Amino acid sequence: MSYGFKLKVWGDYACFTRPEMKVERVSYDVITPSAARGILEAIYWKPAIRWVIDRIHVINPIQFESIKRNEITKRISLQQVNSAIKGKNNTLYLNTNEDRAQRTTLLLKRVLYVVEAHFEMTDKKGPDDTEEKHYNIFLRRARKGQCYHRPYLGCREFAAHFQLLEGELPKSYYSEEEIIDLGWMLYDIDYERNFTPKFFRAEMRRGIIDLTKEVNTF
Repeated sequence: MSYGFKLKVWGDYACFTRPEMKVERVSYDVITPSAARGILEAIYWKPAIRWVIDRIHVINPIQFESIKRNEITKRISLQQVNSAIKGKNNTLYLNTNEDRAQRTTLLLKRVLYVVEAHFEMTDKKGPDDTEEKHYNIFLRRARKGQCYHRPYLGCREFAAHFQLLEGELPKSYYSEEEIIDLGWMLYDIDYERNFTPKFFRAEMRRGIIDLTKEVNTF
């Protein structure tokens, strides 16, 4: 295992959408490992390293709120873009009346997590890539609040705040709860196998989802 970090992550709203919900957006109860990895990659990522999530600490109580949002039902196709580049008379916008739908979103509010993670070196590392080098770069960027793009909590409109945690962990609301079964949750996307999703049975013990133990995925 490489150098480890603890990152405090929080925000007013979050929505880690369940893929089985086809029309309305419904969030998982807590942040998914893939979403946590996305936050770390927004702060620092290079081809030479791969982030691995070790534990997720759920600090605040899980609270849901239902809202309605305007969403589009179509996307501008690549063919339309290429036609416009070639000078053909092709509009690059969607009809706001026909291509818009009002949908309900069941999201999380006032979330606070502590993400424990480490990185591993990949086969794309160069002669100058060392664990100590990448450790110090991430440490500096996280302390200064630097990021390549603003990390978000499931949806881009739900911005994530982050802070490198170098002291004691905050006490979880669920620190007295022995086991809470969160059901099947998205673990990650296997990009090498045609973007295949992987799921795991998430259990929270005293406010902690421990991913260092054997995780059975399907």
